[in-house]
Amino acid sequence: MKIVSFIKRHKVLTAIILAIFIIAVGWPTTKKVTAKPEQNYETAKVQKEDLTDTVSASGTVQAENQVDLKFQTSGLLTWVGVKEGDQVKKWQAIASLDKRELEKNLLKTLRDYNKKRWDFEEINRVTYKDQIVTDTLKRILEKNQFDLDKAVADVEIKDLAIKLATISSPIEGIVTHIDTPVAGINITPATAVFSIANPDKMKFVANVDEADIGKVKVGQKITLILDAYPEQEIEGEVGQVAFASVATKGGGTAYPIDIYLPENKDLQFKVGMNGDLEIIISGVEDVLTIPSEAITEKDDKKFVRVIEGRQIKEVEVQTGLTTETKTQITKGLTEGETIIVRAKTK
Repeated sequence: MKIVSFIKRHKVLTAIILAIFIIAVGWPTTKKVTAKPEQNYETAKVQKEDLTDTVSASGTVQAENQVDLKFQTSGLLTWVGVKEGDQVKKWQAIASLDKRELEKNLLKTLRDYNKKRWDFEEINRVTYKDQIVTDTLKRILEKNQFDLDKAVADVEIKDLAIKLATISSPIEGIVTHIDTPVAGINITPATAVFSIANPDKMKFVANVDEADIGKVKVGQKITLILDAYPEQEIEGEVGQVAFASVATKGGGTAYPIDIYLPENKDLQFKVGMNGDLEIIISGVEDVLTIPSEAITEKDDKKFVRVIEGRQIKEVEVQTGLTTETKTQITKGLTEGETIIVRAKTK
């Protein structure tokens, strides 16, 4: 009765003493509830399963060996020898510009060269044959030699211009794109591009987000599904990780990676096919797992709330591999226990 009387007369002091006691002792880790915890919380079972950490990315199929060909100069397109889808052999000619003006220039330059060469030989043979080589004479002979060398270079340049007026494919492959498919049009190097791809060796190029690229290494296993073959899962490995970044359509930063595809039988892999892949970063088999959301951290320690009957007990745990949704539990829980993931929303 004296204690009750003291509490009634010293309510503020009693509250302070109670608060100090709670801080010193702490709240109990086990809470007893009247209703079943499952009614108020979303729960999960501690279970054993294989856990894999992956990185996802999207991309397109490309040829390992593909080229974009264009003319070096502007001109009248007089001949196109291929169309999209045609197969071409290595060094096969595929298009050419009007060469008439170039051939006339070459002929004129050849005549100039022949005249300069004749003059050069005649002067050396007749005019300066028996003369003493003075500094003045030496300079005259050197100038004649320079003129002849220039004439030779002019011929070579005009001959090269004629050769460059025809585009030839440096690889064997399939014509995948032609900017200007018909002759009779004046073109520039920018308006006449011929794209050729070798279908024998294909690759899948995917852009990995900057936040994930640090996990990706050459040789890691992947699984790939192309939109064209949704029922076919392709297994492979990371063949190359780019050193330089690219900008994504959304303005982010990504790094391209190459996945070398299997043999291209019946040309099933085509340039531009879209797909999605998963890169297997790491994995463990037959381990205890729980939803990652169920774990809370306090004072650099990790805890999980476990349901025992009508009681909720906070248990310290140790973790291993963590993925986007699941976490491996290495200590603190046993298979089959029920844990709290989150409170139910009303």
